[in-house]
Amino acid sequence: MTREDILEAAAQVFRQKGFHGASMQDIAKAVSLQKASLYHHVSSKQEILLALLDRALELLLERISAISIQELPADKKLREMIRAYLQILTENTDLSAVLLFEHRSLERKQHARHVPNRDKFEALWRAVLTEGVTAKLFKCDDPALTARALLGIMNWTLTWYSPGGPLEIDQIADHYSNLLLNGLLK
Repeated sequence: MTREDILEAAAQVFRQKGFHGASMQDIAKAVSLQKASLYHHVSSKQEILLALLDRALELLLERISAISIQELPADKKLREMIRAYLQILTENTDLSAVLLFEHRSLERKQHARHVPNRDKFEALWRAVLTEGVTAKLFKCDDPALTARALLGIMNWTLTWYSPGGPLEIDQIADHYSNLLLNGLLK
């Protein structure tokens, strides 16, 4: 039994029961350990939650950062970032659900450790929007607000998207990109 196995199982348990509804016993059962044995690998649910949030943000930062530094026009870069983000969310549903829905369960000390990475991730989106404004590709009065709105739209996808449903994730990414870049007006 590895720490990796425990974190993966914990992400599933947290997604199914929520952080507060899940117990260390639930996590131990998911990896076929006695609860006491689980404590040889992790000290608390808070430690597990922070590790999962760190893992999710590392994955996102690595992929989205790589796109954000490419020599592409801001509109193409934004399209690629949207596609990559949605792919990560839907390929890692348990981990993504923990990131999006359980981060508020962090205690103050762990929250203070989590916030800088979260802010770094949001900054990537603000930067590409600002880049587009500077290049006169985008009309965006408030890149921070626009970035949060875009992330909100994409994050909500996790609640309704079903693999094998009527739309593939790349189609959804294209739709979101077109909505943001072209708007609704004719």
